[in-house]
Amino acid sequence: MKKDNFKRNLKKNIRNIPDFPKKGILFRDITTILNNQKVFNRVIDELADRYKHKKIDVICAIESRGFIFGGALAHRLKVAFAPIRKKGKLPYKVVRATYALEYGEDTIEMHRDAFKKGARVLLLDDLLATGGTMSAAVELVKKLKGEIVEIAFIIELTDLNGREKLKSFPVYSMVKY
Repeated sequence: MKKDNFKRNLKKNIRNIPDFPKKGILFRDITTILNNQKVFNRVIDELADRYKHKKIDVICAIESRGFIFGGALAHRLKVAFAPIRKKGKLPYKVVRATYALEYGEDTIEMHRDAFKKGARVLLLDDLLATGGTMSAAVELVKKLKGEIVEIAFIIELTDLNGREKLKSFPVYSMVKY
C-alpha cells in the first residue's frame, strides 16, 4: 500500500467522537487502530521504517496511549523503552517537568536512570494537540542530557498549533487534521 493510501486508510480507522470529553471537542479515538490488527501493525511498520536507520537508543513515550505505540516500536527496533508518567506513578528517583493546562497545571516524570547521558531519543505520543505535555517531555529528556532525534505522533491536530512549541526539534506526524 502506498503512503498516501496508507494515510487515507489510517484516517478512516480513527473514530471521531463528538463532544468528548466535553461539549465542542471532537475526540480522535485510536482504539479503532488498536483493535484492527492489520492497521496497527502497519502503523508500527511505518514507524519502524522511518526510524530503523536513525540509531535510536531509547523510545520515550507518554502515558497512556503513547505507551502502546512506543512499546511496540521499541520491540520492533530492538531498543530500550522509557515511560513518561503522571506525577507519583513511578517508583524510583525521578526528574519532573510541570506544564500548563487550560485551567491549572500538571506534572510528568521519568526515572533518572531512564537512559544514559548522550542517548539518542525518540519521543513518541499518540496525539499532538497544544504541545504542552510533549514540551514537558522534551524538558525531561534535556534534564537527563539525551539527544532528541525526533518527536513523533500518530495524529496531529494542526489548528491547535502544538508544533510551534516543539519547533526546535524535528516533528513527524502520520496524519493531520
